Amino acid sequence: MQVSTQVIYQNNLQQSKNLRIFPNGKRNCYTLMPDKGKGNPYLVRASFWYGNYDGKNQTPAFDLHIDVNYWNTVNSSSCISKEIFYTPPRDYIQVCLVNTGSGVPFISALELRLMNNSTYQINSGALSVNDMHPEDVCDRIWNNETYSGGLSSVSNTTAIATSTSNDAYKVPPEVLMSAIQAQNVTDPLSLFWTSNDSTIVWYIYFHFVELQMQKDQFRELTVYVQDTFVKTIMLKNLKPMTIASLPISEHNLSFTINATAHSSLPPLLNAIEFFTTMQLPNSPTFLDDLNAMYDIKKTYGGIRASWQGDPCIPTQYSWNDLNCSSNSSPRIISLNLSSSGLKGLIATSISNLTAVASLDLSNNSLTGSVPDFLAQMPNLKVLNLSGNNLNGSVPQTLLKKTTDGSLLLSLDGNPNLCQSDNCQTSNVQPKKKGISIAPIIASVAAALVLILVGALAVLWIIKRRQIQNVTTTTTATNSTRGESTGTLRLSKNQLFTSTEITRITDNFGTIIGEGGFGKVYLGRLDNGTKVAVKLLSRSSKQGYKEFHAEVQLLMVVHHRNLVSLIGYCEEFENMALIYEFMFHGNVQRHLSAAQSPNVLSWSQRLQIAIDAAQGLEYLHNGCRPPIVHRDLKTSNILLNENMQAKIADFGLSKAFATEHDSHISTHVAGTFGYLDPEFYTSGNLSQKSDVYSFGVVLFELITGRPAIMRSPEGSSMNILHWVTPLIERGDIQSIVDPRLNGQFSINSAWKAVEIAMSCVPIMAVQRPDMNHVLSELKESLTAEIGSGRIESLEITSIDVDITPGAR
Repeated sequence: MQVSTQVIYQNNLQQSKNLRIFPNGKRNCYTLMPDKGKGNPYLVRASFWYGNYDGKNQTPAFDLHIDVNYWNTVNSSSCISKEIFYTPPRDYIQVCLVNTGSGVPFISALELRLMNNSTYQINSGALSVNDMHPEDVCDRIWNNETYSGGLSSVSNTTAIATSTSNDAYKVPPEVLMSAIQAQNVTDPLSLFWTSNDSTIVWYIYFHFVELQMQKDQFRELTVYVQDTFVKTIMLKNLKPMTIASLPISEHNLSFTINATAHSSLPPLLNAIEFFTTMQLPNSPTFLDDLNAMYDIKKTYGGIRASWQGDPCIPTQYSWNDLNCSSNSSPRIISLNLSSSGLKGLIATSISNLTAVASLDLSNNSLTGSVPDFLAQMPNLKVLNLSGNNLNGSVPQTLLKKTTDGSLLLSLDGNPNLCQSDNCQTSNVQPKKKGISIAPIIASVAAALVLILVGALAVLWIIKRRQIQNVTTTTTATNSTRGESTGTLRLSKNQLFTSTEITRITDNFGTIIGEGGFGKVYLGRLDNGTKVAVKLLSRSSKQGYKEFHAEVQLLMVVHHRNLVSLIGYCEEFENMALIYEFMFHGNVQRHLSAAQSPNVLSWSQRLQIAIDAAQGLEYLHNGCRPPIVHRDLKTSNILLNENMQAKIADFGLSKAFATEHDSHISTHVAGTFGYLDPEFYTSGNLSQKSDVYSFGVVLFELITGRPAIMRSPEGSSMNILHWVTPLIERGDIQSIVDPRLNGQFSINSAWKAVEIAMSCVPIMAVQRPDMNHVLSELKESLTAEIGSGRIESLEITSIDVDITPGAR
């Protein structure tokens, strides 16, 4: 379609003068197949210009999706672009236009460009600028804004040294050759932006070039974002320089550039780029299922025009005639293609739908024999092949499943299909005279069966003895109440039934916690030992994958600073994890004045940090291959009756493929405020990601403040943004939790602050290993002991280095 001839002259971009409309279907998708595939960042740009192409002068509104996640809403009569830096989780990218009932979706142009991952450290986001610059080799869009209020424009036509330090960003010289500056040296250069999205996270890139420097003059600038110091820079004549700020999680954005007291020129800014993060909560359908469905669609010539995009996600746009599980990576569990006009053989790609329990291919024109692979589908319970033109015999494996009741099979309406056991008797050759070998085969088979049964019996006896040998007895005593909590029998791989779970929790009578996995209940074993029972909620975003990850990990790793798994339950949808009971709950509760009236002493806080560091150090260096926790936070550090800290919640943990790997490429997961910014932008997970999270935890222990601080007005601030100016001013009294009333060693506190700061640089390579962090924390506690505030006896818990066995 072409835009109206009455408005076509209003836009000089040739690609915007034509458009494609999608009047049919709820969701229509383009599938892009980039050369580099998954794990690489791409700039995806979609352009739209309604241009009154239909003469109705009614601008439509519709949604735009990137793969299985909402991207943006298109609702503008002018020519606009929507763009995103996107790292696809698979080897394709789907851009979908979704009809929301407010007009016919359309698109003018769709562009895809491979980006340099080292330039913009952001996993996904929208570039908030509007006009493409013809000389930009990165295809970025630049908008020439005019500002007033004491700001003036400056420019220079001299060639800029673009081959210097700014080369990675490749900002066009034409963009950098103009700038805005304040009128006077003492005037600040301040700008403001705002967003209606209260969850927005901003990424900002400032581009500078000195354009006016004369002899004996220089320009030295300080950059502040949200009143938080970012950096001091000295501009050099005609040499570009770029500054990237930390992520900002507030919907009102402000920044200020000041000239220092030594500067002879006022503050200046040549260009600025904004990115905002976009949350991608949905995961696509299990890859084998998705490929199978597209193969089926191709084999049978389309079948359904509405089959666009991902089969299962988003759920409101899932494909007709199939049902999906609610896993984090959904599986197709039923497929109904009855009366769909299918012709030819039964497609072999159906066998890849290994989670399907019900398959209906009835009332079509399918021919050929019934394939044996249908009997190999592990979860298939209902199979309807009636009303087709199938021939030959039914595989014996299928008939056996029907006989034993594990499969409901319908074959009526296939006149040429033989359903009995003796379909080929007419083809059987007459028996030859001589000795029959059937009795010999039967005798040998019987002997082999007896040998096998005997071997299994011996193995069972050995296994029972092994289980009895690994059962250990531990007596747990409540030191604060002085009462025994019983004898705890820990048998490796102990499996509980759902009936036992109900009994030991007293019918789920006492809730002691709740998280993303589900509720946590107080339990008591038959011998009186208290336990914590974490029950998987059916509405939980964390599901089977995280459940199995935690069970498998805790069965092979054991350390005094990791919460011990006693057992688990896995019956249909009833899934539970049973842990040792941690009497004092989580650290986050003890740091909150609203939740705990008792104040943790400075030495207790350092000991908690050391305990957590020992647990992480074991995962990173004591396990082979190493393990990354991936969700370390104060709510996942628990305290037992002796106030010993243990790390919990391993549902997101990842193990390296080999002990020599440097990182794991995986989808971003974790908790906002604790999330490593480099992992967030690159998807590369390493031990240093846990180090960053530990640095945030350590700041929480030092300050008594949460990772994300929220004001009564609803704004929020990251603890790092709050604490950095105080550190620069050297104000240790304002940094340390005021509830301690100054009861701490200044040297010990500064040592802890320095350790925390060393853990949180944006670049992972600048962070220390956990063994170094642990060593420094011990020195901090030693400094506290040296101050005379605590007895030297308290250090005995950290003087013994733990050398855990490799798994």
